[in-house]
Amino acid sequence: MSDEVPDPLDDYRRSGFAGSVGFGQRPAVLAIDLARAYVDDSSPLRAPVESAVASSARLVSAARGLSVPVVFTRVVYRVNPETGAIVDGGLFVAKIPSLRVFAEGSPLAEFVDDPRPRDGEVVVIKQYASAFSGTSLAATLTSWGIDTVVVCGLSTSGCVRATATDALQLGFRPIVVADACGDRTSAIQAANLTDLAAKYADVVDTDEAIRLMTGSAAEPGR
Repeated sequence: MSDEVPDPLDDYRRSGFAGSVGFGQRPAVLAIDLARAYVDDSSPLRAPVESAVASSARLVSAARGLSVPVVFTRVVYRVNPETGAIVDGGLFVAKIPSLRVFAEGSPLAEFVDDPRPRDGEVVVIKQYASAFSGTSLAATLTSWGIDTVVVCGLSTSGCVRATATDALQLGFRPIVVADACGDRTSAIQAANLTDLAAKYADVVDTDEAIRLMTGSAAEPGR
């Protein structure tokens, strides 16, 4: 009996999945929802994502050093001061009541210490999973001439996955950085990365993402 662990993408490949979108010439990093809600023990959304946050910090630092734009996203919900009800979360908050931790003014909605936006970097405020849903993100990236989005952040099965899927549908090449994304369990993480790699994105690690960004920065005319 072989001890070799089968590649979960093999079956997909035999069925014609798991091609490559490739890496373009004008990348931007999308740092998705790197909020205290995922690392604070008092939060219902607490998850074992410290390693993903650290890898995200490394990726963002490398991008800045290469003059690759970095866009941060965060979830913020407005609250009716009289009733305390969230007024712009729609059915998403009805489905996931714990999203109330992102109510305007909540300390859990703030960014982690590292990475966090610098002055002059774009921060996209969103209410739903995808960073493109109801926001100006696509228009901003298009105006910059961006053709590739390097996606990191939280969580893989939720906002990272939704953002990468929408990026593909909007004509941006999605590159998901596996170790710079995190989720509630290793099984959920692995299943979603496999499905993303099969259908919607190229999945790489942080070292490879930095190598690709470095190569892009060296392209003539960039």
